[in-house]
Amino acid sequence: MVEITFSPAQVHVFNLVSHIKTPMGLNNLREQLAEFYAKQVDNEMDALWESGQWDEKKLMELRGSHLRTPYKK
Repeated sequence: MVEITFSPAQVHVFNLVSHIKTPMGLNNLREQLAEFYAKQVDNEMDALWESGQWDEKKLMELRGSHLRTPYKK
């Protein structure tokens, strides 16, 4: 049997979500997590823009690109 070790953050989240008792509570959590990660992405993009690693030129180069993972059938 493989032993699973959880990080302190995972344990904290498990303890918090154990108090969610309704579908509405779960939906609220999903919305909060989506908002949290959207804010993280915004902050990272702002940092890339300010550092010069991302600019208008690169943005225009990617415009209309289809960067999907090819899957073998």
